[in-house]
Parts: sequence; C-alpha cells; structure tokens
Amino acid sequence: MALDQSFVGRSYPPTGAYEVGREKIREFAEAVGDPNPAYTDPEAAKALGHPDVIAPPTFVFAVTFKAAGQVIEDPQLGLDYSRVVHGDQKFAYRRPVRAGDRLSVTSTIETVRSMAGNDILDIRGEVHDETGEHVVTTWIKLVARAAEEA
Repeated sequence: MALDQSFVGRSYPPTGAYEVGREKIREFAEAVGDPNPAYTDPEAAKALGHPDVIAPPTFVFAVTFKAAGQVIEDPQLGLDYSRVVHGDQKFAYRRPVRAGDRLSVTSTIETVRSMAGNDILDIRGEVHDETGEHVVTTWIKLVARAAEEA
C-alpha cells in the first residue's frame, strides 16, 4: 500500500536534548577510521579555532536517525519498517558539532513517492543547539521495498 501523500510537509515535535560528549566523538571517529586529531585532542581542535573537539561530519546521523524514529513509528503514515533500507543521506552544516553541544532535532517529511512499487520517503532533520543556533540540516532517504509477489 502506498504511503499517504498528505504527510508531505508534516513536522514532528523537537526531540529532547542529546548531549554530545568527547568520548562519543572519539569512539565514532575510531569506528569510522578517521584519525583527524580535531576529533580527539582538544588542543588540536582549539588550534583550528574550535572551543573543544569537533565531531566527524557523519556523527550527527546517529542523532537525526533516532529523531526520524518519530516519523518511522507514526502509525498513521503506515510505513512497514521491516521492508525499509537506508537509501541516502546528506548534510548541510552551519558549523561543526562540538563536544558539549546539546542538540535537538525537528524532523519533517519532505517527499513521499512511489517508484517501481517501492515507497520512498525523504526526511529532513533541522538540528539546533541549546541556544537555538542552527547547527546542521540533514536529509535521510528511506526506501520501503515492495512486497514480493507470491
């Protein structure tokens, strides 16, 4: 069953704050194999003009994907998550994510479309810090694969 087109433009309430910690940044940088010292050494980050260590660009995906859960779990949308694969992601930064940031995310459904029996859902996440400063906008594309014919 195709997803409801009337959901395009629907926004969900901002998430509670996610506090970005140095250790989480270090673990993420190690997991993705990025040795940039600005991710692990406060002095290296300060030498680049940052107040503390910064996160690798894709770090924020963990925060925004969790926020997209509000969309995914919306029973009115009718998304069958058992058939979903991650199609794409994009990031548009205003500034890097920093240790000590307390981030909240507002998710909005940008597009809902069907292609070859698959439902494709684009979710935009607007990420702000505790002061209300816009940090980054993210886009997540989810593809709900068509049910296989019997």
